Amino acid sequence: MARPLDHAKRAEILDAVVRYIAEQGLADLSLRPLAAALGTSSRMLIYYFGTKEELLVQALATQRPDLTAVFAEAADADALRERLWQFWRSNTTGPGAVSVKVMLQVVGAACASHSPYAAYADEAIAVFVATLAAGLRGLESVDDPEVVATLLVSGLRGILQDRLITGEVERTDRAARRLIDQTIV
Repeated sequence: MARPLDHAKRAEILDAVVRYIAEQGLADLSLRPLAAALGTSSRMLIYYFGTKEELLVQALATQRPDLTAVFAEAADADALRERLWQFWRSNTTGPGAVSVKVMLQVVGAACASHSPYAAYADEAIAVFVATLAAGLRGLESVDDPEVVATLLVSGLRGILQDRLITGEVERTDRAARRLIDQTIV
């Protein structure tokens, strides 16, 4: 009889996977070195998660912020701009910075034909756009909430990617602030 899953160990592995990929990158990810760094075996990773891709998708799912809570009670444009700015800061210098770095790698990999990450990336983007659009619907100045949300999500993702590649913190913070301020009026 197979032994039951150790849920505490599984959660520990998922958290460590995100940190490992943030440091080592996704492009050359191999189970053996990953398992060694995590103090386990590739066989155990397959036992817990099935595939390398599923391991990563599940790891990222544990890191996804509660976007509804992020934008809850933002009743006007000023409050929504401030919440979005706080979200930017959390994902660049705060607790979300590590998982965002990995998520951007996965979104990039999802662009390839038949990518095992395509469904995850599609859902992540759709959830963010839908949640932000819901917050924008309460603003009279926003005529097309889905388009404005798409502009913000895609624009901020691009600025964040710029920041990770170039390391230019000040310029990318200014760009993110301007995008937020000029889009939510």
